[in-house]
Amino acid sequence: MGQRRRGAAFHAPPANRHPDGLTVAPQAPARKHNICMVSDFFYPNMGGVESHIYQLSQCLIEKGHKVVIATHAYGCRKGVRYLTNGLKVYYLPLQVMYNQSTATTCFHSLPLLRCVFVRERITVVHAHSSFSAMGHDALFHAKTMGLNTVFTDHSLFGFADVSSVLTNKLLTVSLCDTNHIVCVSYTSKENTVLRAALDPEIVSVIPNAVDPTDFTPDPSQRCDDRITIVVVSRLVYRKGIDLLGGIIPELCLKHPDLHFLIGGEGPKRIVLEEVREKYQLHDRVRLLGALEHKDVRGVLVQGHIFLNTSLTEAFCMAIVEGASCGLQVYDRVAGEKVLPLDRRLLRLRTHCGPVAGSIFSFFAVLNFLFLLLLRWLLPDCLIDVAMDATGPQGLWSKHNSLSSTLI
Repeated sequence: MGQRRRGAAFHAPPANRHPDGLTVAPQAPARKHNICMVSDFFYPNMGGVESHIYQLSQCLIEKGHKVVIATHAYGCRKGVRYLTNGLKVYYLPLQVMYNQSTATTCFHSLPLLRCVFVRERITVVHAHSSFSAMGHDALFHAKTMGLNTVFTDHSLFGFADVSSVLTNKLLTVSLCDTNHIVCVSYTSKENTVLRAALDPEIVSVIPNAVDPTDFTPDPSQRCDDRITIVVVSRLVYRKGIDLLGGIIPELCLKHPDLHFLIGGEGPKRIVLEEVREKYQLHDRVRLLGALEHKDVRGVLVQGHIFLNTSLTEAFCMAIVEGASCGLQVYDRVAGEKVLPLDRRLLRLRTHCGPVAGSIFSFFAVLNFLFLLLLRWLLPDCLIDVAMDATGPQGLWSKHNSLSSTLI
């Protein structure tokens, strides 16, 4: 995606000779991209999406790509921060509306995201999570600026309740001209294709994974005189904590030797505390509160069964960690081209329905006009270009390679 040098002579690399005398055509070097990961959910907030974005960014940096992350500010954490291997994170001053998700007004984020995209010379915008309003905004703005887009979906949605209908319609608009979509399970792919009326050919499945050496079994930590069910999750509604609170008394009544070990924190903790108080289960239900990631294995190896009650999760990372630790697992849920504006408006109208399509086409025109206004007020050429910490010309990579050479 980088600019070509004009007038530079092109010299083909020499062909390789096979031992049998055959000439082997040289392989073209892999294209390196400047990638911007965008989501409302990133560290210091804890969860599967946050961990996924961080680990994926580190893998892409190792492959030689430049990666930056854009998210909203978390308390006093604002501005630019650097993480391992020179991973740059932009904590943008955007207002949080609900549950760490920003307001979905679309236009308010364009000046900031445009500045990041231009400053970092971004070629691919990769948004994460259907719950992230900032991710939807980034896809919308990236297409307005003519950038390639990728979206990764981490959740499952229904089709009946009001929130699902609204989210599915927003997802249809966001993904109608997205270049590629990634899902974390085959069930998630089917769900996303149905929700957003997508062509299955542009949807890939890349399951999550963990390092099994970090999650090894230790049967000696289990109590033989009881059965321990472990739950590690954020204590919020969409993680099914209300469902968990409903089944705990029934299971404890049927199985006198059953105990629950629950790790995590959130607004639904009060539900579990009320259940424990009402049924006098203080000696059988332990609430551990928030856990550091390094402490998760120590909790998992104490259990016999790992329980996941999430209502929307497509691929629970904790399930893989629990299975790696030897627990039995029970889960409640078993390249296009960038389109010009006129073709993009046509796709919005035909793909999203006559009413919603016309409304979002109008928003696309307004977004394009707003972009022209921003370019007139502050042309791209006047935005300072950031120095690359990662990527082919990354200063961080050069420093590490120089250090390893000296050592």
